Amino acid sequence: MINAPDITGIVLAGGRGSRMGGVDKGLQNFNGTPLALHTLLRLQMQQGGLLSEQMINANRNLAAYEAFGVPVWPDTLTDYAGPLAGFMTGLERCESPYLLTVPCDTPLFPLDLAERLAQAFDDDSTEIAMAAALEEDGQLRPQPVFCLLRRELLESLVEFTQAGGRKIDQWTARHRTVIVPFDQPGDEPRAFYNTNTLAELHALEKG
Repeated sequence: MINAPDITGIVLAGGRGSRMGGVDKGLQNFNGTPLALHTLLRLQMQQGGLLSEQMINANRNLAAYEAFGVPVWPDTLTDYAGPLAGFMTGLERCESPYLLTVPCDTPLFPLDLAERLAQAFDDDSTEIAMAAALEEDGQLRPQPVFCLLRRELLESLVEFTQAGGRKIDQWTARHRTVIVPFDQPGDEPRAFYNTNTLAELHALEKG
């Protein structure tokens, strides 16, 4: 069982933002607040008091991110290696038993995310809990950037990336991963909607 506060949260803001025209996605405003700061505040509001600390993974404009008041760490892997690079950075810097990963471009993610993912660790064999969202076709789709990980997985991740691995699902498939559905009555249907373009970001602002 995960107790409070056993989880460090990391905001993944280290991408190129290529589908946003190369802008730094985490610094784009959502309802007047930079996406990464909005995400950070949402982590701090998580129910259950499970989070001990927060950090940000970013690869440019580091001073701007540092102004948000938490540690900022760039990828240790080079050349914008994707979300797994952020996972590795978090696991390397994490001092709590568990790491919660959230991307900066999904501003409506659930306030009970940590609590519901933590419930999957009632089974001692669980190594990773991954969120899944209900799609319009009624199917559950895993959301691999929303994971709760055991800190001990760092060695496995280093080995996987050193061999050239970059895809989250290929790495998580090596471990006891529990899919946690967010499909209950009252769950926000847009909770895991990620904004890849500025047009999508502005559309989400308007509701």
